Amino acid sequence: MYAVIKAGGKQHKVKTGDVLEIELMHTDDDTVTFQPLLVVDDDGKTHYGKEAAQAVVTAKLLGEQKGDKVHVFKYKNKSGYARRQGHRQLMTLIEIAEVKLGSAPKRAAAPKPEKKPGNPLVGSDARWHTRRAAARPATGETPSPSDSGSRCSAVRK
Repeated sequence: MYAVIKAGGKQHKVKTGDVLEIELMHTDDDTVTFQPLLVVDDDGKTHYGKEAAQAVVTAKLLGEQKGDKVHVFKYKNKSGYARRQGHRQLMTLIEIAEVKLGSAPKRAAAPKPEKKPGNPLVGSDARWHTRRAAARPATGETPSPSDSGSRCSAVRK
């Protein structure tokens, strides 16, 4: 059985007994667990999505070391500009202890709230009618077009 896990921004295909170099992980425990993106059984059956979310990949930390050196050379022609730089990324060594399928605890479904009887008007019509009702005077009169509430129709005294 093998799985595809995501560690350090990269995806790795792992099986039991593999030793990987991943980007530096800060942890106090000796073991690390990963939630795989994809799991393939010994039968050749592929599990992904919700089925893969139940799977667990357990790894044992072996130590830390520096990765290979990367040389950076910047150069601009005819200007005398040339810069050299090097970099060595810190890496964590892990050994895959086991790949398990279907051991994650299941969450209980939250109860859905009951629907309250609402406005019979649906969509934008309901919003329009509620705004218009709030704009009407409390006396029950219908507002005239000049009482639209715009700034230019207001008269200053």
